[in-house]
Order: sequence, then structure tokens, then C-alpha cells
Amino acid sequence: MVNDRNKPPAAATVLPLLRYAAVAVAAGRIGLGVAALARPSAPARPWVGPAADELGAQVFGRAMGGRDLALGLGALAATLEAPAGRAAGAWFAAGALSDTLDVAITVAAWRRLPRITRWLIAASAGGAAIAGAAGTVATLLELSDPGDAETPLRRRARIRAGHDSAPGSDCSRGRAWPVRRSPHGERRIMAPAGRYSMKAVI
Repeated sequence: MVNDRNKPPAAATVLPLLRYAAVAVAAGRIGLGVAALARPSAPARPWVGPAADELGAQVFGRAMGGRDLALGLGALAATLEAPAGRAAGAWFAAGALSDTLDVAITVAAWRRLPRITRWLIAASAGGAAIAGAAGTVATLLELSDPGDAETPLRRRARIRAGHDSAPGSDCSRGRAWPVRRSPHGERRIMAPAGRYSMKAVI
């Protein structure tokens, strides 16, 4: 196992945890979105009180549910495709922005909202915003990690995609040779056209 000398051990442990928190928020957002689409007054009642049963509140509740469902599904899909990819960071940031706006809207109408549940709404939206922002920062830090060393998540994402990039070089063109995995557990380095192929058993 090769140690990453460019990143402190604490950072290598904390960054994945921050991203996992953002993924958990995305999963919860999907559940909330489905609940709001099915019964918009249920999640809206703690936020606005008895007004959640009115037609206008139910329409906006379903719209908010659709937003949360889209944000959650987008974040999870991007994370499954590339855990440390730019797309995942962008979806985390979008969710964090949405939750921050929810906190701002709640604070603006603070005196007219239910006294007890308004604290629950502000705390949950604020916590989700912090988790999303932390996941975004963690993703950006991993993407900007200098050197040839890579994190396990980035390595796993490249293997899951069905190919890897080898540090082998096409010196004349200054780019890496692609690597393909065979069903027999071998890694085949595919040289550019007109050159040779190398096979390394791992």
C-alpha cells in the first residue's frame, strides 16, 4: 500500500467522512421530496403551521418536494459515478445553497412561524447546508490534491468506470496510456497505434 505523502493522515480520514455526510443528506432529501409530493401538508405543517392545509401551501409544498427529489437524485447519481468528481461537488453545492436559502426564508418569517417547530426547521436546514458545504469542500480538496498519489475513492471510481490511467507515458505526445482490466485479473496497458502493448499481472 502506498502512503499519500502529500496529504496529512487526518485529512485522508476526515474528507471521506465529510462527503459521506453530504451523501446522507442527499438520501434524506429524496425521502423528503417523495413525502412532499405524496402529502405536501405533512412536511410543510412543522414549517408554516395550520396554513399547510391550504391549497396554495400544498402547491408550493409539492414544488419544493420536486426540487428536493431532483437535488437528491442528482447528488446520489453523481456520487455513484465518481465519488470525488466535479459533478458530485456541484450537486452538493446546489443542495447546500438550497438549504441556506431555506434557513434565510425561515429567519425572515420567524415571528409568524410556529414557536417550537420553527427551531426544528432552522436547525435541520442549517445542518443540511453545513453538511453539503463540507462535502463540496472535501470534493474540491481531493480534486486539487497535488502529485501522482490518489485517494482510494478516486482510484475506485476509475476502476468502476472500466478503465484506469497508467503513469506510463507517450513521451512524444506527453499523455498517459490507457489501461484496461481483463477478466483474468490482469491490467493491460494499451500503447498508442503503431506501438506495442504491455501486460502486467496484478
